[in-house]
Amino acid sequence: MDESPDISPSLLAAVREGHDEAWRELLAILTPQVYKIIRRQVRSTANHDDLAQEAFTKIFLKLDQYSAEKPIHHWVARITINTCYDWLRRQKSRPLISYADLSETQTEVLEKTLSDEFEGPKESLDAMRALLDRLIARLKPREQIVIRLLDLEEKSVHNVCELTGWSASKVKVTAMRARRKLADHLHQLESNDQQP
Repeated sequence: MDESPDISPSLLAAVREGHDEAWRELLAILTPQVYKIIRRQVRSTANHDDLAQEAFTKIFLKLDQYSAEKPIHHWVARITINTCYDWLRRQKSRPLISYADLSETQTEVLEKTLSDEFEGPKESLDAMRALLDRLIARLKPREQIVIRLLDLEEKSVHNVCELTGWSASKVKVTAMRARRKLADHLHQLESNDQQP
């Protein structure tokens, strides 16, 4: 999480009092953090600005609820992650992926990965990331958030609990189910390719 620059209590007080300049300053400080979280959780770049606007609206409306028990960057991260989670839940479809939907590079990377021969250039890594994003997009929203935080951002279960407000058992069970689903999706792609 981006802990850059500190936000003073006087700035927060000025924002709470309705000073536009203070809100603009707070917005400038928080924008990089909010966009970084959104980019990691939601891969569809067309939605990033709308999600940021929604997150900032929630931050502004809930600023009186911020108690300063934890750093404001942590509080902002939690609101932003939950905004992404809500957005993912509103997305109705999690389309199936077939081998035919993959690009030639993704197909090649998948085949090499499944055969333990993966040693590719940057294009192969990009193709692998794109394939992983497509597979993760098939998961339920909660599973997407947990997998991205635990496995891609390498956060601890404790950190994920703090960021989402979910219990440790909920995070662990969600991660286990998500990993099982990802493995199933990958095996399904492999078996679809082997059919005549």
